[in-house]
Amino acid sequence: MSFKDHILSSFIALENEVETNNYVHKLRGEALKDFENLGIPQRKEEAYKYTSLKSLFNKDYSLFPKKETSIDYGDIKKYLIHQIDAYRIIFIDGIYSSHLSQTTHDKFDVCLMSSALNNPKYASVIENYYNKLATKDGLTSLNAAFAKEGAYIHIGKNIAVEKPIEIVYFSTGNEAEMMTQPRNLVVVGENSQVQVIERHQSLSDNAVLTNCVTEIYAAKRALVDWYKIQNDKLSASLIDHTFAEQKDNSEVRIHTFSFGGKITRNNLSFYQRGEHCNSVLNGVTIIEGKQHVDHSTLVHHTAPNCESFQEYKQIFDERAVGVFNGKVLVDKIAQKINAYQQNNNILVSDTSTINAKPQLEIFADDVRCSHGCTIGQLDDEALFYMQARGIPKKEARALLMFAFANSVLETVKIPEIKSRITKLIATKLGVEIGFDL
Repeated sequence: MSFKDHILSSFIALENEVETNNYVHKLRGEALKDFENLGIPQRKEEAYKYTSLKSLFNKDYSLFPKKETSIDYGDIKKYLIHQIDAYRIIFIDGIYSSHLSQTTHDKFDVCLMSSALNNPKYASVIENYYNKLATKDGLTSLNAAFAKEGAYIHIGKNIAVEKPIEIVYFSTGNEAEMMTQPRNLVVVGENSQVQVIERHQSLSDNAVLTNCVTEIYAAKRALVDWYKIQNDKLSASLIDHTFAEQKDNSEVRIHTFSFGGKITRNNLSFYQRGEHCNSVLNGVTIIEGKQHVDHSTLVHHTAPNCESFQEYKQIFDERAVGVFNGKVLVDKIAQKINAYQQNNNILVSDTSTINAKPQLEIFADDVRCSHGCTIGQLDDEALFYMQARGIPKKEARALLMFAFANSVLETVKIPEIKSRITKLIATKLGVEIGFDL
């Protein structure tokens, strides 16, 4: 049975199992038809020119867990930022774990997507925001057809959420091959602020494919600070689609740290629909072996007097492959904007690869836009200088790489996250660093 046939037969079972409002029920059917027409993205499509998904979709994935699995806090503690007090939404094989989570409906909603989809109380929010921002392609349509669980975050006006929200999806490996379709919806009201930490983590070596869609809406003067930690096992792959819409004077920051996984594709799309918006897209990638990480970004400036900032630092070793496809689109009306895009890459070995394609499409005449890309190796003179002062070569190389990534790490606003990322980088480089950057 082909993957598409498997999807179509599984959809019937989903429809019989899930109860949703009429809007979502209709949306599922339309999304399935879109998936039938569009299929899985192929390399002949420009957006996937350097990333083949063929190897991910030749497996007989289980789309729904056959049984609910219970795990203890001690089994997952190391994957959580347990040094801080946080709201937590934890999923095990796509199913919400109440005893590991801490949600709230006090002043704002941090809860489950399934609750929002099935409760008339949230119907107006769902109909106004759900699936309104996600662009239509085969994979986002597949998610819209099958998504039944994820995080639902709705924050009203004038609220600064006092602690971060941690969203973690665990896969236990009880299924030999499993595919999950998480769906997150985040609506942040005027003058409100929130910090979110997102992670997808496999607990076994069984094959896992995650096709995740997140929609973020930032109202006037809202602030969203989002951290994606991607350090999964080599048997796990992630296709992540994150869409952000911004109104006047809002700021959305997304930081992506990619260290693990077999194939990782990050699609980030920002739409500035108000004046004086600020969009920040930062990333650090360190991969080796035959790992593949693809960052595809879009910042669409549709209003004047806005800013966007993209900086991606990437290090590739052995036969690792990286892709950076960054696009800035400036509409004719979007005068006096400042858009910055930078992608710097280090190829540690002669067999590693980076495919970089920074793009600017500018239809306004009074703007300040710049983009740049560098590909190189570590500075031999700097390495020799450090060795001459008694620093072993391995540690000297690691320190140079830390310095290379430091400009991105400096943008991290949560100290515990910065410390965790620093340790992950040190582990990835095979050294111990006795200080925090």
